[in-house]
Amino acid sequence: MSKDLLLEIGTEEIPAHYMPSILSQVKDLAGKSFGEAHIAYESIRTLGTPRRIALIMKGVAEKQADVSAKHKGPSVKIAYDADGNPTKAAMGFARGQKIDVQDLVVEDGYVYANVTSVGAETAGLLPDLMKGIVTGLNFPKSMHWGSLDFHFVRPIRWFVALFDKDVIPFELANVKSGKVSRGHRFLGTGDFEIESPAAYEETCKEHFLIVDPEVRKQMILDGLQKLADEKGGTIIMDDDLLEEVVYLVEYPTALCGEFDEDYLKLPEAAIITPMKDHQRYFPMRDKDGKLMNLFLTVRNGNDYHLETVQHGNERVLRARLDDAVFFFENDRKKSLEAHREALHDVAFQRGMGNMYEKTERLEALTSCLLKESGVAADEKALVRAARLSKADLVTGMVTEFTELQGTMGREYALLDGEGDTVSTAIGEQYMPRFAGDELPQTNEGRLLAIADKLDNI
Repeated sequence: MSKDLLLEIGTEEIPAHYMPSILSQVKDLAGKSFGEAHIAYESIRTLGTPRRIALIMKGVAEKQADVSAKHKGPSVKIAYDADGNPTKAAMGFARGQKIDVQDLVVEDGYVYANVTSVGAETAGLLPDLMKGIVTGLNFPKSMHWGSLDFHFVRPIRWFVALFDKDVIPFELANVKSGKVSRGHRFLGTGDFEIESPAAYEETCKEHFLIVDPEVRKQMILDGLQKLADEKGGTIIMDDDLLEEVVYLVEYPTALCGEFDEDYLKLPEAAIITPMKDHQRYFPMRDKDGKLMNLFLTVRNGNDYHLETVQHGNERVLRARLDDAVFFFENDRKKSLEAHREALHDVAFQRGMGNMYEKTERLEALTSCLLKESGVAADEKALVRAARLSKADLVTGMVTEFTELQGTMGREYALLDGEGDTVSTAIGEQYMPRFAGDELPQTNEGRLLAIADKLDNI
């Protein structure tokens, strides 16, 4: 016979980018723990929202499997005397294996004990297994609260632990397990009971909780696409942003907002970065590929008073774009070459000079790399790109939106008339930023990126 199992760890809101790793850990820990305990199961699923980590195991055996093992003992010469009687060594070995000395078997000159351990009832083992899964999780940063000597990613508020309809009793961080979960912060009606693991998802849905991340993701994609189609736009999709939004909400509803067309005079990056990196919005392009003065976002709730939420998001974005306009106009009062002088005041590393000196090293390095590699590249443009490569670090735009370093250097170089080759190389200098990132597409960009990384090393 078998039963289904549910463990829900209820917490304060967990950082979205922690959740995929946490759910993967829960699945691995459960599989390993039940495997080592010789408890069979059919399948494991992990579900999660910002406030809950859930484990569902189907077909968990009600009893451990019996385990047979063959243990090697002393040699026959040591185990038996000249008359064939068992010695103290044989009797001690048999006693240790909890079998009668007469049950020892002889093979290959040694005595062996064939031992079968009868499996225990699963229900009696589950409390320790559940606690082991909770305490076995690792996080980039943990918290402890109150006077507890206990660490977790966020304060634990409740546990739901069920083996079929029976509560798995355990306690951690002064929180006792039960069958009571909590609904959506704003839409839910408070606490509610989970009757069984099989009823978990549907019961949560009744309290405005979509606990399956894949279901939430599809709801978000469908909602965004519907709005994009209505507006005649194409979503500038970002998989990392999408994953983050999935773990920021428990009940997603997509909405569309608008901003003044005058902001489109800014470089695209100066509009898209505040949208995506700061506000978690999805920009859109029109049928001609031009950036639209619209954005898509996801509300953690239903469509009640959605227009009020829309206006609130529009006000927030307008403030961010006003900042961008101010910094952009202020930056454009000087050329990128003129900004470069301020690099004297920006340290590269302690005891290793400043960023102005770094650009001088990059000029020499890129020129040397070009000659030694034999790569076809415009030396004059390459050295010029190296000279201006770090100048955007002291601009107001990059100081405010640090994600734009290199990108704003490229934009400002184009506006200064430096040309496509120089500007593109400046934009490509940090590539690749991480494993799997896009690589520089121009030889000038490749050489500058290599030189920058060599100098860092």
